[in-house]
Amino acid sequence: MEQGLTSYFFDNAIQNGFLTFTIGILFILTVFHFLLYFQQRDKLYLLYSGYTFFIIFSQLHHLSEGFLYRLFLPIKEVTQYPTIATEIYFIIYTLFAYRFLDIKKHLPNWYKWSFRVLYAIIAYCTIVFLLYLLKENDSILMEGYFYFTIPMTLFGIVMYIPFFKVKSPLKYYLIIGSVILLISSVWSLLYYISLQNNGLSIEPAYSILYLGFILENVLFSLGLGHKQKLILEDRNTAKNKLINQLKENEELRKKVQKQLEQDVEALNKQAEIEKLESIKIKYDKELAELKVSALRSQMNPHFIFNSLNSIKRYIIDNEKENAVFYLNKFSKLIRKILASTENRESTLEEEIETLKLYVNIENLRFNNTIDFKLDCDPSLNLASLKIPSLITQPFIENAIWHGLSLKKENRTLTVSLSKENANQVRFDIIDNGIGREKSSALKAKKLHKRDSLGVKLSEERLKHFSKQFEAEGTITFTDLYCDDKPSGTKVTILIPIG
Repeated sequence: MEQGLTSYFFDNAIQNGFLTFTIGILFILTVFHFLLYFQQRDKLYLLYSGYTFFIIFSQLHHLSEGFLYRLFLPIKEVTQYPTIATEIYFIIYTLFAYRFLDIKKHLPNWYKWSFRVLYAIIAYCTIVFLLYLLKENDSILMEGYFYFTIPMTLFGIVMYIPFFKVKSPLKYYLIIGSVILLISSVWSLLYYISLQNNGLSIEPAYSILYLGFILENVLFSLGLGHKQKLILEDRNTAKNKLINQLKENEELRKKVQKQLEQDVEALNKQAEIEKLESIKIKYDKELAELKVSALRSQMNPHFIFNSLNSIKRYIIDNEKENAVFYLNKFSKLIRKILASTENRESTLEEEIETLKLYVNIENLRFNNTIDFKLDCDPSLNLASLKIPSLITQPFIENAIWHGLSLKKENRTLTVSLSKENANQVRFDIIDNGIGREKSSALKAKKLHKRDSLGVKLSEERLKHFSKQFEAEGTITFTDLYCDDKPSGTKVTILIPIG
């Protein structure tokens, strides 16, 4: 009985329904992963769905009845070209395998040369198909397919080299599944030739091939599930790291705040024992520096919150490279700001570097639609001239968030640094935003109004900084107009130098 079932299974693959069973499994996998593509928006699922779909197409010409036969009956003429379907699923398999193992990321040179060969094979198949359409000779397709198998077989052998080089557990799903199909294909082909030469039925050869299709795609489906699991684990790890970083930042903020309170208390005690005038001068100066330290230590909470939200969005969307790129720039800026809490002054070179980093990060959140220009007088010695740390940041922030953010297109931000005279340097911060008048009107309509503490602190700091120089520091706001309509704002900051 057992021998009879085995014989029936191998001898009647098409007639006994095993072909229909195989195509049915592949059809379910095709539809399932096609739907997953719309849910996950990952092209890997679309490629795999295409791979299984064209495997089905390569075997549909064997069907003569049943549900699947009637389902594809409207395109029956297309199904009569299994060689074309076979060429397509070989090509899609390569695209799927390289994306599944991230070959482009791990082995970029292999990826580059492999795809050059693949494009050449695609071009060859296209030419053969066009020749067939012109001459309508089926022998062209058969001969073309024969010559297609030679480079594709060699390419397939070489293609396995990067698979073994990749350090990922996912490669075993791909390698084992492909080896199973390769063995079943070769076995099926040799068995097919043997049966044909002996004048016997060739259906047993198809059973071996169909079994290979099923086993390979079961492994590929498991591999896709494993890959999704690894992606979720990476997301959770990144999320936990971000949470820990936020906790560390909060602890640091509390320490800084506590230190500020202790410093203020010490200044108050010192004021009791010193002369009134000297106490007043020193207290005003120290208080101003403490305020700016507080500003630098917890710089722009909504900026930090929005930046972290952007990073979270990249992580959720599985855009790891963008998330890491954004996080690196963000952490670099935070380090600079925390480092500046120990120094009341910074060089022009450091100020410009921090300014550029800040604008770049803000610009990422606006999809790089802000055209940022920085003009610097080459005669200035940027490495030696000292100015108050982060003196320009609040004005850059206002230009972006109160001027440019409310504009839909053609956003331009220009920062010009020049020498006003022998005793002053000049910062011009120009934006082509909506203007201060319209910005104030919009702000008045908001339920939660927020005073610009950064601008007030900058004015106070510049005032105290100027006391050690003969020249004065000034901040001037100029409303810009074009055809009697607001066309932006210009902020001019004159900073005294020694």
